[in-house]
Amino acid sequence: MLLKTARDSSIMYYQIERKEAVMAKNLVIVESPSKATTIKKFLGSSYEVVASNGHVRDLPKSQLGIDIENGFEPKYITIRGKGALLATLRKKVKKADKIYLATDPDREGEAISWHLSKALKLEDKNTSRITFNEITKNAVKQSIKNARTIDMDLVDAQQARRVLDRMVGYQISPVLWAKVKRGLSAGRVQSVALRIIADREEEINAFIPREYWTLSGEFTPEGDKKPVIADFYGTTSKKTSIDSESQMEEIIAGIKKSEFKVSDIKTSGRSKKPPMPFTTSTLQQEAAKTLNFSTQKTMRLAQGLYEGMEIKGHGTIGLITYLRTDSTRISDEAQQAAAKYIEENYGKEYIASGTAKKKEKKKIQDAHEAIRPAYIDLTPAQVKDSVSRDYFRLYQLIWKRFMASQMAAAKYETTSVKIDSDKYRFTTVSSKVVFQGYLNVYQTDEDKVEKKVFPKHLVKGAAMKAGEFEKKQHFTQPPAHFTEAALVKTLEELGIGRPSTYAPTISTIINRRYVAKEQKNLYITELGEVVNSIMKKSFASIVDVNFTAYMEGLLDRVEDGSVRWKTVVENFYPDLHEAVSIAEKELEEIKIEDEVTDVICEECGRNMVVKFGPHGKFLACPGFPDCRNTKPYFEKAGVPCPKCGQDIVVKKTKKGRRYFGCLAYPDCDFMSWQKPSVEKCPDCGGAMVEKGNKIVCMDNQCGYVKVKAADTN
Repeated sequence: MLLKTARDSSIMYYQIERKEAVMAKNLVIVESPSKATTIKKFLGSSYEVVASNGHVRDLPKSQLGIDIENGFEPKYITIRGKGALLATLRKKVKKADKIYLATDPDREGEAISWHLSKALKLEDKNTSRITFNEITKNAVKQSIKNARTIDMDLVDAQQARRVLDRMVGYQISPVLWAKVKRGLSAGRVQSVALRIIADREEEINAFIPREYWTLSGEFTPEGDKKPVIADFYGTTSKKTSIDSESQMEEIIAGIKKSEFKVSDIKTSGRSKKPPMPFTTSTLQQEAAKTLNFSTQKTMRLAQGLYEGMEIKGHGTIGLITYLRTDSTRISDEAQQAAAKYIEENYGKEYIASGTAKKKEKKKIQDAHEAIRPAYIDLTPAQVKDSVSRDYFRLYQLIWKRFMASQMAAAKYETTSVKIDSDKYRFTTVSSKVVFQGYLNVYQTDEDKVEKKVFPKHLVKGAAMKAGEFEKKQHFTQPPAHFTEAALVKTLEELGIGRPSTYAPTISTIINRRYVAKEQKNLYITELGEVVNSIMKKSFASIVDVNFTAYMEGLLDRVEDGSVRWKTVVENFYPDLHEAVSIAEKELEEIKIEDEVTDVICEECGRNMVVKFGPHGKFLACPGFPDCRNTKPYFEKAGVPCPKCGQDIVVKKTKKGRRYFGCLAYPDCDFMSWQKPSVEKCPDCGGAMVEKGNKIVCMDNQCGYVKVKAADTN
């Protein structure tokens, strides 16, 4: 009995060892544990899947990390805290017969694979690179069949970006420390984004509202009781704008004496093409508009959907394709699956007759597709109970947008009516949907149409009885403040950054307090104004939109192998170095000392000084660290309050946006986003504010505008 037990134990241990040996044949390395969990279920027992938890090597934080004297060679080191992980991975590598590097299918993913091959010394090992645009069984297994070597052009494009960004950040940031305060930073893309926001702020501040009026009227055909509401168009020969109340009164006086008839009525059809499937940029924009998600939140949720989630009845699966892309391409398999789903659930007539294609102005990351569901027939309703509310809402948005992109166009019937007197013309338009098409699945505010039902006696030549007229005064509005969605759209249109950079760029300028976000709008802070001013003065090319877009184009040429990455760096560095040298000399000459005020520190009796903090200026005792007294600093604007006569001071909202308020607050509630003027409005006696080179009455109803007198000092 004992001999049999010993023999059975030996057999069991042999089987375990043999099983482990079989399992160790193939090692797959991905970035994240959740991605590893999803992939494991698709591969057999001969595959082990492990995670590197992102990058394992990078440039050192304590120094530039680029050997400028020796061909700009980067000095990569193991990231702090990754030593133990690499030791574990090396042990697994030794046991494996074949290693697959399965990081993300873009420049960053290619670079992570390259760094892993260097850190794990895989040069002499049987190593292959595999990529897949979606984490599905077919995609993963197909990638193993199509295994390749590491694409060094992709790696070099990432290295070029990393080195350029490091040189800009590590050489310009110390200049900002000397000029403003320690802890500030400059960035090759973030500084351009900051400038774009600052330029918009200047446009808004300099904007002068223009008055205009609109007029609508009720017109009833004979034999009907229900009137038609039509809008003033102009004369019968041309469109006319109404720019003043006197012009409005003149038009109304003429209209009251006129008789009207329907001069033209036309019914025509039009179609509206379905939207494109999502790219990274358009997903961020639409999620911001419809779900109120920040760009950072959208990317975090999309990453989770891509890497895999536990879905009831399906196990752990990836729900969407790769999330960093500026391609709108869709694979043939996905198109066929969508067509089948649409035919079964909506009807054959709802299948798109052809696939719309986006005109590309620049090279796109076409190695992967647009963002779409990994499993077409996995509807949002089927995943709702398995994921959190935010994951569900984003998946639903992606699923509906993709499905709509594969459906037929919506068709409308439009009726336009012209109602004329002998001199003036009014017009009205009615649209109705005659074929829903993609609207069955996906609608935005732009797709909604105002439903109008015209009277049955409304025919060409019909006499129209004029009823009530409604006149409204309006003022033109300044350009809108940037939202995250609008900024992403602008960055993409200008060719600045790439899908992976939009969210971190916006997060950086907000976290650095260069920009404040209130509701959805982005406002430049005083600190942001100071940094932007320095960058424009001393580093004009760095914050030049066209130059930054040109650099992105060069990185694309590195990726396609037509330009060496070190050539890009070698050509960029001399101008940067010269600009930094000049700035350092100029800053030494104009370095601003702490401004001494007449405010006395109540704790030690010294005159307090003005300091810069994360939220802007504040008063601090110069006796620091012996005396740590601080208090808010209110910069006087040099004008009295229009309401109470006290001093107007520069204040900030909680998020850092600057405004002008009364020092007597809360007893006086005066505030203005623009600097108040000492002058009173000569027309209405109200307060006026400065806007660019003009002084404007704060009361839009008044509308008084005056050009500022030239400064003779």
